[in-house]
Amino acid sequence: MEKKGNFLRQNSAQERMLDEFSYANRLPLWGFLVLIGLFLTGAILIQYTARSNGIIMISNQPVPLKTLTGAFSAICNVCVLSMVVLYKKPGFIFSVVILLAQYPSLIKQFLNQNYTSISGIFTNTFIIIASCIVYSFVHRAQLYQMRMRDQAVTDRLTGIANRFATNELMKYLIQRREKFAFVVIKFHNFNNINNTLGQQAGDEALKQIADRMTKIMESGSTGTKDFVATRKGNDFLLVIRDFTSEESIRNTIDVYLEAMSRKIIVKDVDFVLSSCVGYSVYPEDADDEQTIFDYAYVAMYNAKKANVSGTICRFSKDLLDSDNSVDIERTIRHALDNDGVFYNLQPQFDTNHKLRGFEALARIRDEQNNVISPVVFIPVAEKTGLVDKIDQKVLFDASKFIGAIVKKTHSDVILSVNASVRHLMRTGFVDEIKAALKESGLPANQLEIEITESILIESVDKAIECIKQISDLGVRIAVDDFGTGYSSLSYLNSFPADLIKVDRSFIITMNSSETSKQFVAAIIALGHVMNYKVIAEGVENQEQLDTLNQIGCDLIQGFVWGRPMDPEEAAKLIGK
Repeated sequence: MEKKGNFLRQNSAQERMLDEFSYANRLPLWGFLVLIGLFLTGAILIQYTARSNGIIMISNQPVPLKTLTGAFSAICNVCVLSMVVLYKKPGFIFSVVILLAQYPSLIKQFLNQNYTSISGIFTNTFIIIASCIVYSFVHRAQLYQMRMRDQAVTDRLTGIANRFATNELMKYLIQRREKFAFVVIKFHNFNNINNTLGQQAGDEALKQIADRMTKIMESGSTGTKDFVATRKGNDFLLVIRDFTSEESIRNTIDVYLEAMSRKIIVKDVDFVLSSCVGYSVYPEDADDEQTIFDYAYVAMYNAKKANVSGTICRFSKDLLDSDNSVDIERTIRHALDNDGVFYNLQPQFDTNHKLRGFEALARIRDEQNNVISPVVFIPVAEKTGLVDKIDQKVLFDASKFIGAIVKKTHSDVILSVNASVRHLMRTGFVDEIKAALKESGLPANQLEIEITESILIESVDKAIECIKQISDLGVRIAVDDFGTGYSSLSYLNSFPADLIKVDRSFIITMNSSETSKQFVAAIIALGHVMNYKVIAEGVENQEQLDTLNQIGCDLIQGFVWGRPMDPEEAAKLIGK
């Protein structure tokens, strides 16, 4: 099966899956029925008032019923155009059919010398023409929207779904509380193809792999409901649903691995690829799509260590503390030495959706240019002391970027940067901040240093002294993960902070647990008593947003209004 880059048309199984989670965005059928009812009611009233010789009293003045015919006609016309605009093809077909069906009656009235029907004939003709014009524009806009959607959810090389589509599907399944397994398949020796025959041959191999996986998915031979996708590079992704047990998940993975183990022929050269697999399960391992994604990669890297093709690893908490950290440490050091440390910027807004600023989030790339999840590298970086260098790199690079924008646009956006406990307590941290401000030109009051609440447990006196020095520079202080630590309120009360961040773990359960909701409300109230602004992290949907507005939260950070983005996207957002 030849791939042409449009899996929405070519891959019916993928299309059905994506349509399933996009259905919620469609307009309800009852709305269409309401418009039909209003139109038919208006049409009946038009006929009645046009033939009536009666009068009604309006403001004590007699008004012939015939004068209302035009008003009911206008209502019918609005209903017709609304159906065309909102419901597109079904609305257009119904509107044209029902309008054409009125012509025999109107013509008959005209032949019976009821010349008032002339206005109806012309009105219907005009509305049909207008409907055709409107539908033409709506249809073209719909086709453009479909092309844009296709590009957004399709990997352009292989024609199958991409990471974005996978993330949206997982998010949809989580909203429905539907269990699924997320699987990452990575090939050990894929670079042999690129190194031997070149990049074009590697691309051809990826297409063959995608084709094999797609055929399995469409055949339904696994006995589960599967969704096949790819990520940048040679990582392939699976979302498995309708499984009955752990064995059922592994059986499905085995079917795909068997197909992957067969030789690939590229330019008359045979290759046999070795692979490793990691997977995590919702809701057993985590309750949000990003963590599920990250944990599957943790499992995959653990499987990779075995160096045996076909190794499958299920995520467990133990993996986060396993000797896998040796490989992760090596990856971090390579990234630090080869400009592989970079940052994303996640926007923060007030509750009126006005941009407040950005949090700089550290990211690293491995030797194959794959992005390693913070869930994987941050714990290792903290254990090995490399987190200081990562923090420093992000601080200087992000400050320089935002400083240039502020200088150019005079924007008042705030850059928020994380500081680990170890980094903050290190001698010379305040000097680093001074150097970053001087080098970037970023005003001190537009830089915010985020510290975890637990720092007050590590070394209270030294921490407060350091934080006061930072505050004396004019730099803002935010207390991260508030509510998860055990710090004394007396310490917090003497803290020169400007902002506290409510941990996302409380936000996730806020609308399903009255206790969690009241706890978040208490944190917000406590913050306000101490003259802190309060920002909620991990806000993912409108329901959470409404609750936070209701209980008085000041600021919002989360997927509901903005995912982490690259600096160029952030610059565009500031420009808006």
